[in-house]
Amino acid sequence: MESEIVPKITKMTVSGKKQSMGFEVPCALAEENGHTNTPQKGLLPEDASVASGVLEAVSKSTLSPQVVQVSEDQNMVPTPAKKSSKAKQQIDVKAELEKRQGGKQLLNLVVIGHVDAGKSTLMGHLLYLLGNVNKRTMHKYEQESKKAGKASFAYAWVLDETGEERERGVTMDVGMTKFETPTKVITLMDAPGHKDFIPNMITGAAQADVAILVVDASRGEFEAGFETGGQTREHGLLVRSLGVTQLAVAVNKMDQVNWQQERFQEITSKLGQFLKQAGFKESDVAYIPTSGLGGENLVTRSQSSDLTQWYKGNCLLEQIDSFKPPQRSVDKPFRLCVADVFKDQGSGFCVTGKIEAGYIQVGERLLAMPPNETCTAKGITLHDEPVDWAAAGDHVSLTLTGMDIIKINVGCVFCDPKEPIKVCTRFRARVLIFNIEVPITKGFPVLLHYQTVSEPATITRLLSILHKSTGEVTKKKPKFLAKGQNALIELQTQRPVALELYKDFKELGRFMLRYSGSTIAAGVVTEIKE
Repeated sequence: MESEIVPKITKMTVSGKKQSMGFEVPCALAEENGHTNTPQKGLLPEDASVASGVLEAVSKSTLSPQVVQVSEDQNMVPTPAKKSSKAKQQIDVKAELEKRQGGKQLLNLVVIGHVDAGKSTLMGHLLYLLGNVNKRTMHKYEQESKKAGKASFAYAWVLDETGEERERGVTMDVGMTKFETPTKVITLMDAPGHKDFIPNMITGAAQADVAILVVDASRGEFEAGFETGGQTREHGLLVRSLGVTQLAVAVNKMDQVNWQQERFQEITSKLGQFLKQAGFKESDVAYIPTSGLGGENLVTRSQSSDLTQWYKGNCLLEQIDSFKPPQRSVDKPFRLCVADVFKDQGSGFCVTGKIEAGYIQVGERLLAMPPNETCTAKGITLHDEPVDWAAAGDHVSLTLTGMDIIKINVGCVFCDPKEPIKVCTRFRARVLIFNIEVPITKGFPVLLHYQTVSEPATITRLLSILHKSTGEVTKKKPKFLAKGQNALIELQTQRPVALELYKDFKELGRFMLRYSGSTIAAGVVTEIKE
């Protein structure tokens, strides 16, 4: 049998000039658990609470109690809303979910990190050791990669499937596949590390529950990825701003530094400081020494005495298995943001994406926004298997009929026709400004990254600057916004976008702003204007 690698999804165009990142130590949005951050390097003590971030302050000023917190009781499933259509009574989704959760829990995992840190090799080797790639297929990859003069890339080819990715030796799209641990079924997203493909990486991170950050332990390489211009910081900051709270750091290529404890500690202390400032709780970050190429400490604990004499912790698979799944918004109206669209063999077409809220059954009517057209879900596929229903947290492919494929784009949202998502071109948001090189003024052009959407937008109004921790207005109608400031702004998009208020749907109310190849702000939607 050939390997069960799910086809690539999430094709997106990349905009913005190529330019290196302009920030040193940024600080992200603090969010769940009312967690506040420590100050950025270089900020004065009185500015320490800059890092308490957008989301926490928003929660003090504008959030209603509806926000879904991560549940301590992992088996608790919210009761689906009562007002269900006839189709929904065919299956008791709550009972089915409890049955399914009695088995293995589902978890969406994104792998991030600087280009060449070895992400694809690490995860490709892990999949091979788990038996997800058979020996014959692996042998074929080894032969092909040798022939191409890239012998060390064989494991990366498990995930990097396109000719161009293999030619360049870099991941460009978000590759997806599935594997299992003792207690979890994992949907794995391998995100690109190269700065030109950060928009694609944002798409992967927006669909993730947890993340693995891969760093290269070899001398000079870790530093290159971590200093200004490297992607390690930006990726860490982005996943935190997009709601990921649990992180495993794979300190990769440790065999190249002879599994030295001193090197491992040097890297983890530098990263630890930064990740704390980015809003991660220390208890939610784990560091694992690994070798992607050698396959050490991935699926079983390493037997290498160089490592075992000082490292007694988890191997990578044990760490992934110990992640806590977030509580899913099953009781909210159905929402799925389209990551890819393609023609079906039959009369309809397919869309793929992650169900952010609610649940769906075969035969249900759905509304697509922005086009404002209805269709029927003729089929649902989860992990390559046809299923009768799917719920929040599932990455699915839907076969749809009764609508023209031409009307659907990446970024459209499918929703419950009775409780549709809002569509607008103008909205207000609370943002945290990162390390920017030019101050933001009225009329500033940005790229709005939201779920799978990448949409040109303009900052049309600077409404006020807000206090870092209380959220109170400290200055009205500022002339410009500078690094580290919290502000209320109004944005205008070129085309209508479907989004929600952060207080109602956390997952659909967060976004990032980029400009000229750099991420300049993270924000949450506070008011939809039209």
